[in-house]
Amino acid sequence: QVQLVESGGGLVQPGGSLRLSCAASGFTLDDYAIAWFRQAPGKDREGVSCMSRSDGSTYYPDSVKGRFTISRDNGKNMVYLQMNSLKPEDTAVYYCAVDRGGDIYYSDYDSWFIGPLGYWGQGTQVTVSS
Repeated sequence: QVQLVESGGGLVQPGGSLRLSCAASGFTLDDYAIAWFRQAPGKDREGVSCMSRSDGSTYYPDSVKGRFTISRDNGKNMVYLQMNSLKPEDTAVYYCAVDRGGDIYYSDYDSWFIGPLGYWGQGTQVTVSS
């Protein structure tokens, strides 16, 4: 059974840090590109980080660049998102996702893509508030 299970969300003060984890099961993680998305209330889901399958290159939108870091441990079938210097606008449900394609963010189209050979987690809530 294929599963992605996120953990590590919670309430944190502005300027604080959180590390999200995503446990993958039922498939071999190193065959997939990986990504984290988020969705705030009333907003569309947006990509916040991704890592290609082939060369491990990463992409971050300007909103999180320099603050968020995506990583993977293929041996443990785990994906991580380290989030530092958190802001209230980072409040959202965060989702782990994987795709069998080589990449998830395509710069030529400024587009994120999780296709029919990809999987999503159920999400973990991150709230940044004082």
